Parts: sequence; structure tokens; C-alpha cells
Amino acid sequence: MQPCACNSRPLRYSDSLMEISASNVDVVGVGLNATDTLIRLPHFPAFDSKVEFLSADILPGGQVASAMVACAAWGIRARYIGKVGDDHAAQMQLSELTRAGVESHLISVPHCTSQTAYILVDEKTGERTILWRRDPRLALRPEEIQREWIVAARALHVDGHDTAAAAQAARWAREASIPVTVDVDNLYAGVEELLKHVDYLMASRDFPARLTGEPDLAKSLPAIQQRFGHRLTGVTLGRAGALAWDGRRFLPCPGYVVDAVDTTGAGDIFHGAFIYGVLQAWPMERILEFSCAAAALNCTALGARGGIKPVEEIERLMRKGQRTATPDEILRIRGTSRSAAGAPE
Repeated sequence: MQPCACNSRPLRYSDSLMEISASNVDVVGVGLNATDTLIRLPHFPAFDSKVEFLSADILPGGQVASAMVACAAWGIRARYIGKVGDDHAAQMQLSELTRAGVESHLISVPHCTSQTAYILVDEKTGERTILWRRDPRLALRPEEIQREWIVAARALHVDGHDTAAAAQAARWAREASIPVTVDVDNLYAGVEELLKHVDYLMASRDFPARLTGEPDLAKSLPAIQQRFGHRLTGVTLGRAGALAWDGRRFLPCPGYVVDAVDTTGAGDIFHGAFIYGVLQAWPMERILEFSCAAAALNCTALGARGGIKPVEEIERLMRKGQRTATPDEILRIRGTSRSAAGAPE
């Protein structure tokens, strides 16, 4: 099937799953996809300079789309809902989702370029800088998603970009007692309404301070949890790992040492792994460790989805891998302590 050349018309693509029924998925993701041009550099360029790049590769990415691909790789039946243009990038996104075994509901916008990113990757560290552009017409609207796509799953994952559509999907999921996870990194308009319908918030490191005005994670995480009633409120900390508050205690999870090639997509795969753990009904400590290990391994290859490893390899790293910090070092980030000190009474 080809993306349609009609105005924002939703189409269902399930080539890889042979018309899988709406009741037959474990997780549905609503949010971003992107086409990434990965440019490897010997070092990050100084202002007003020239640097010969080492390679340039065009690869699929996007927060929610990549998380769904990871879930499918680990045997979780996944559905993705998102928006694309009518260009070659849209064709590649569909092809890669199909190849991964993800049932895709893609909405094609005519005469529109799909979301694109140029990612500069430092060869020495694997750290990246992202330059991106998204046409406003790619914003997903609530009326473009269907309730049956959402409620016929065991979990919902959204991002914080198109908040009205994400909030609608989350409301439907909550009404059907389906857990909702969110990947959010900034204060987009409407994000607070979305957070009212979320069970598990694992945000970027700076998001709690942006939301609450409180820079100390020991105070901001409990405050967010108390305000919105999340089962878990936490942050990812890059190489250092993750930190979460479950309403009673802080859960520090150090990261894992790997030879990093490219950190692109590490957070996306963290969230895919988090969903996997929730669906396995694992204890939260194990979910966080699995998520950190999966994210670390993804950094050992190029691209947002390049290092998605089998569950067995992730668990091997969990058993034998060197950690990037100690739990106490994670707790000391921005003054956090293991007890509820600093938490609202």
C-alpha cells in the first residue's frame, strides 16, 4: 500500500500482520515518527569552521514509532498511529514499520514533507546534536484517531508533542483501564491536561523543573506525582541512568557502561523497554534496570533503532554489566535522598 494523496485521510496499513484484528495488539503508540540523517563527525565543529564528516546515513526514527519497533522486536504486538507527508520519507517509514512487524495507521498529508532531522554525532563520545523540522500540518488531531485503535490494546504510549490528540487517546485508555505511559521533554501547549490521564511519567531530566519551577528533583518529582496521581513519576538521566518516585520512595537506577557509537534514540528505546516491563508485570526496580540496559545497548550502533538487542542480551548486560554510577550517586543528583525528604507531606 502507498500513503494516500488525499487531505489528512487516515489509512490502516497492516501488510506485515495480514490484517491483524483491532483486538490483537499489546501496545498502541500515538505520536512522532521522523526521518533522521545521521552525520558522523570526528569532533563537533567550532563556529565558523569546516569539518569533513565521516559518513551520512538516512535512517528511520521518531519517539513513539521507535518505541513501537522495539516492542515488536521483543515479541510485543504493537500498533502505531502517526502522521506523515507524501514524500519518500513517508514510504520509508511505512516500509520500516512493516518490516518490523508493527501494525501502522499512518495519516498522509498531501504536498507536505515528513518530519526530518539532521543529527550530528560526535565520533569520540557518541553524543549527538539534533537539528529538526516539522511542518505544522503534521500535527495529529483528535478527530484523526479512532477509539477502537486505542482501547483494543493492553497499554498506550504517547509523547508530549500533539497534546490534544494524545490526551484524547489517554482518556479513552483510562476509561478502558489501560495503563498509559508518556515520553515528554518540554512544556508543549496542553501538556498538563495530558498528564492528568497518564499512569507512568518518565520525562527528560529538565522537564520537572520546567513544569514546577523547582530545580531539585527531590521536590519536583513528588510534587508532580501528588498533583497528577501518577503511579510513577521519574526522569531519564542520559548515561547516568534514571530516577523515579513511586509515591513512597525514590528508585535510583544507574546506567550501564557500553562503548557508545550514537546516543540517538536511547530515550525512545528506554520507553519501549519500560512498556515491555509493565506488560510483564515486573517489579518497578526491574523495569527501570531493563529500560536502562536496553537504552545503553541501543547506543552501540548508529541510528534511533540501530542497537535494539534481544531480551536475552539485555538481561545479560543487567547481570554482568558495569554500572555508570552507584544508586547513592544517582540519589545525590540535584540533592535527592533515598527517603521522602523534600516530598510534600
